[in-house]
Amino acid sequence: MILGGGTGGTLVANRLRRMLPGDEAEITVVDQDDQHVYQPGLLFVPFGLADPEEITRPRHRQLHAGIEFRCAGIERVDLGSETVVLDNGTALGYDVLVIATGARLVPEETEGLNADGWPGNVHTFYTPAGAASLRDALAQFERGRIVVNVVDMPIKCPVAPIEFSFLADWYFTKRGVRDQVDITLVTPLDGAFTKAVCNRELSGLLTDKRVDLVTEFNTGEVDATNGRLVSFDGREVGFDLAVMIPLHGGQEYVNRSPGLGDPLGFVPTDERTLQSKARPEVFVIGDAADVRASKAGSVAHFEGEVLVRNVLHYLAGEPLEPAYDGHTNCFIESGFGKALLIDFNYEVEPLTGHFPSRVGLPLLRQSRLNHAGKLAFQWLYWHALLPGRDLPGVGSAMPKRGKAGLPVNGATAAASAAAHDRAS
Repeated sequence: MILGGGTGGTLVANRLRRMLPGDEAEITVVDQDDQHVYQPGLLFVPFGLADPEEITRPRHRQLHAGIEFRCAGIERVDLGSETVVLDNGTALGYDVLVIATGARLVPEETEGLNADGWPGNVHTFYTPAGAASLRDALAQFERGRIVVNVVDMPIKCPVAPIEFSFLADWYFTKRGVRDQVDITLVTPLDGAFTKAVCNRELSGLLTDKRVDLVTEFNTGEVDATNGRLVSFDGREVGFDLAVMIPLHGGQEYVNRSPGLGDPLGFVPTDERTLQSKARPEVFVIGDAADVRASKAGSVAHFEGEVLVRNVLHYLAGEPLEPAYDGHTNCFIESGFGKALLIDFNYEVEPLTGHFPSRVGLPLLRQSRLNHAGKLAFQWLYWHALLPGRDLPGVGSAMPKRGKAGLPVNGATAAASAAAHDRAS
């Protein structure tokens, strides 16, 4: 039983179907709707570079033959009886449960926002409807201050607010009104990104593109009437148009399932095996897990390889592989036909160099090749990643070749990176 038909749930279902004959396993995917959204594409919608309909396809059509799809909400998981109760009262039993229901937006946790409708000068691009509404607002915006605000972490795709800021610089430059538009990124972090080398590069780009950065700002209220963000410590940031990345949490059914989740609705998970800490027959993938890895689509891809192997080990009564290393890979669109690429894991921060080896895409450097890679990934997503195929040269483990400053003669990655920086 796989709960969630998004990136993680779909690729796990398809991989398992390929490895387990139909007479050995019944595979069922449950989701509350039949609309699979290519979420990286939402970033492009506000700038007229994509349309919500173009990045949305039926969930059931992404699943291989022999996989049952049930379109229903989830009421709760009963760990004791190994059943999933749907919102219509139907109880479905399982031998193995994979939780892949991702994260949800909870704007109502912030004063001034709610789940049903936001004020006219406050938007988000984290939903198809929100991205389309923001597109219309940006098209009419010619003068004033745009504030991109991350309310709190964790969020889906942590680099997306930075990408939005970069693309806004490109968008208003293209329209010839950039000098009349101020762009400010407001974040609860102490920098643009959490890792030192990457933070330095991205902060420098923000400065070059005249994007102001406000750090350690914990938003307590969005005052749309007076156009201001108010932090819990009383600081204020004014805006004419706010682009909000609201608080994220786990799915509501997790909180209705005793013993399954944490107070935020995420599922405690072994970060190496991806087995839940609640029960051995429960596994977790993607944004639903509480692991240290970023909540990004690439994480679900890399986790999927390990999780499927461990489900097969569990069914065979074999020890699980502690094989997932936190590998994360993200293109960062920087505007004007260029993008950066970062590649890292639990232990190694994003570094300069090349991916996936000494010859390949440049890391932490703007290039048109990276931009082409980001655009090409949409095709790979629908035709390779979701069907559960392996991508040549891109495995679940983070490649070490090609990265500047990785361990040399026993030195730690951080020490080597520091030495590399001093030498530069």
